[in-house]
Amino acid sequence: MDIKHIKNLVALMVENDLSRIELEEGDTHILLKRGQTPVVNNVPQMVAAPPPTATPAATPVAPAETTPAEPAGVVIRSPMVGTFYTAPDPESPPYVNVGDVVDPDTVVCLVEAMKVFNEIKAEVSGRITKLLVNNAEAVEFDQPLFAIEPA
Repeated sequence: MDIKHIKNLVALMVENDLSRIELEEGDTHILLKRGQTPVVNNVPQMVAAPPPTATPAATPVAPAETTPAEPAGVVIRSPMVGTFYTAPDPESPPYVNVGDVVDPDTVVCLVEAMKVFNEIKAEVSGRITKLLVNNAEAVEFDQPLFAIEPA
């Protein structure tokens, strides 16, 4: 393995914000890591308790919901980490819009990962009820992209 290959791996890590790459070729084993592990000092701190005060009876407050509710119907999820695109290029219309009827082979969007544009198909028949991601937004693996009302 030559230094040029290692430099290309480092560039790949930086470009895709990777923190680790491990590669084996024959007898050669390479492990590249980026960043540093943060050091946490667990030092207890003394905090004075506030003085007790008399307050009128408070009405109970419902806890705030921390995770968004799953949309109704079938959800099309991202099969990979990447960038979500609604159209094949900026000048083209979106593959689908809310209200469009799709079948399992209908391309609904693109997810770009490592300079490769992957067509994402509906894989179900129905009507698009909700677009859950904005164009050119980063998406995570298994992140909901569309909600579909099955036909």
